[in-house]
Amino acid sequence: MSTVFYLLGVVLFVVAILASIGLHELGHMIPAKKFGGKVTQYFIGFGPTVWSKQVGETEYGVKAVPLGGYVKIVGMLPPGAAELADEVTTDADGEQVLKVRKSNTGLFTQLISDARAAEWETIRPEDSDRLFYKMPWWKKVIVMAGGPTVNILIAFFIFWGVFATYGQRTVEPDAGQPVIDEVSQCVIPYVDNRTTCLDSDPVSPAAQAGLEPGDVITTFNGTAITDWDQLRALIRGNEDGTAVIGYERDGQQLSGTTSTTVEARPTSQTDQTLRQVGFLGVTPTSHVAVETGGPVYTVQQMGTMAGQTVKALATLPVKVYGVGEAIVGVKERAADSPVSIVGGGRLAGETVSQEGFPVVEKTVFLLMLIAGFNLFIGLFNFIPLLPLDGGHIAGALWEAVRRGFARLRGRPDPGYVDVAKLLPIAYCVASVLLVMGVVLIVGDLVVPLHIES
Repeated sequence: MSTVFYLLGVVLFVVAILASIGLHELGHMIPAKKFGGKVTQYFIGFGPTVWSKQVGETEYGVKAVPLGGYVKIVGMLPPGAAELADEVTTDADGEQVLKVRKSNTGLFTQLISDARAAEWETIRPEDSDRLFYKMPWWKKVIVMAGGPTVNILIAFFIFWGVFATYGQRTVEPDAGQPVIDEVSQCVIPYVDNRTTCLDSDPVSPAAQAGLEPGDVITTFNGTAITDWDQLRALIRGNEDGTAVIGYERDGQQLSGTTSTTVEARPTSQTDQTLRQVGFLGVTPTSHVAVETGGPVYTVQQMGTMAGQTVKALATLPVKVYGVGEAIVGVKERAADSPVSIVGGGRLAGETVSQEGFPVVEKTVFLLMLIAGFNLFIGLFNFIPLLPLDGGHIAGALWEAVRRGFARLRGRPDPGYVDVAKLLPIAYCVASVLLVMGVVLIVGDLVVPLHIES
């Protein structure tokens, strides 16, 4: 039965992501058509076509590789002044098409010229006023921002639903002097994805000091302890010195001496940046705190998440490289490493199939996983580099700025921004994204991350 539930979790996650991709593409297509643009294709997936149907001037379909989607908006690339021939030719079907002259001067020039020619092969003379590059800059921004904005809205509504009903649940130490709930018997590096001690692991400072579950910590190096946050700060700041710990056990006042081991640990619960800090190895008794909120609360929480996502994007190549090292066995895969849709599906499957896990908890985990993917996809697509949506948005904004300055200075209209000239960069970015995607997929198959039991 657990296999059935595992497959159910995977299917639910994949269907949700495919639905998100479909809605993303609708976010491009609907405003493009509203503004008079011509959309000839709407597909979910890449590769060979599995199914398609022509409705009006648009072909709707599904392709074999469910790792994305696209809409074909006619006239994304301008013809280029040096390449547009003043003639109309007839294609194999007897229909008239605009002729684009090909260039043979250099590799990059040829690449751009071939892309323009391919873009214009299906453009008819009657399409002249419906070409995307001729739209006002603000319409281009709306069309290209529509897709990632849909993903962010999906994330918002899912987060809102969870925060308003289930709430955000955090484990907080009980108030007052810390009562020890667990004592680590060894020091396991934070980046190691394990909970079992190995013979090679050093004994934890807490075990060396003789601490046991149920002990109440009263002093640390002579400082009276009033709560866990204070103790935690003293431990983390005691990087080099000896630690004398006073504690109460069964009404008796005792003390133990140890040396806090310096370990690489997250800066805080919200900042997962690792830094060297003092480490003792105790977990205090705690309770679950529930915080609920509406749309404003959701926006605030998503703002924090967005900041964390931007930081993660800045280090994404490094973390993907780390996954590559884990694949070849150089080191363990980091617990905070990125995952592909394959890894997300595995996590969803493990969650749904886990025994003894309440249905509500499973549902919330799946919803948060789907919302997190949508938030990441939305923010990622706003990166101002082609072939991402943000690259086209940046081109449209630059067109507005350039034309605005020309008007202020009384100069001639500089015309449309030629994004085709950035195609070499786009191909390089696409190649990097493809390699990173393959590394993550292989990593999720060979050295997968697992949910914590």
